[in-house]
Amino acid sequence: MKFIENQEWRYATKEFDPNRKITAEQLESLKKAIQLSVSSYGLQLYKVLIIENKEVRAKLRPASWNQSQITDASHLFVFCNYTRVSEQNIDSYVELIAATRELEKENLQGYGDFMKAKIDEKSIDDQFQWTKHQTYIALANLLSACAELKIDTCPMEGFEAATYNEVLGLTERGLNASVIVPVGYRSNTDTTQSLAKVRKPLAQLFEML
Repeated sequence: MKFIENQEWRYATKEFDPNRKITAEQLESLKKAIQLSVSSYGLQLYKVLIIENKEVRAKLRPASWNQSQITDASHLFVFCNYTRVSEQNIDSYVELIAATRELEKENLQGYGDFMKAKIDEKSIDDQFQWTKHQTYIALANLLSACAELKIDTCPMEGFEAATYNEVLGLTERGLNASVIVPVGYRSNTDTTQSLAKVRKPLAQLFEML
């Protein structure tokens, strides 16, 4: 099974080769993998910034515990969750369903009203946490797609979201930096690539009922 082999190959890359870049074709494949990720109701209440600009990444590095991956990787993916969910978000999704599946929008009103009712049950903070959790599902797809293409990654929560929000102008757009992923190619000097992967034994991790 290639998937397992790919997961054995990948690791959280600590040092990237700043001279190696992913191709435009590879980038499109990664974007497609994220686009096809599952999400609650299919709403995809997040946006993904793909930052190649070196000056922008230099501004973000101090807010990322000064980790070199931010500036040395080929690209920096910043997953941003919606800070709250509006009725317009639901309406836009219903319109997209209707257009994609060639359905009458009126026939989907019940589904739209159902989603609105369930989301209205959530407080603003609950909405924030819910949309933030959705970004991690998309993150998993990115990591797996990169592993298949033999592209290195390093998912990170070690960054100051407030500073990212300020530098990238996210707050005024109703967005929040949730999780970040430098993407590129490992450096030959990264000694962690040769370390054995440490995971709990299957018997300890799983329980059959």
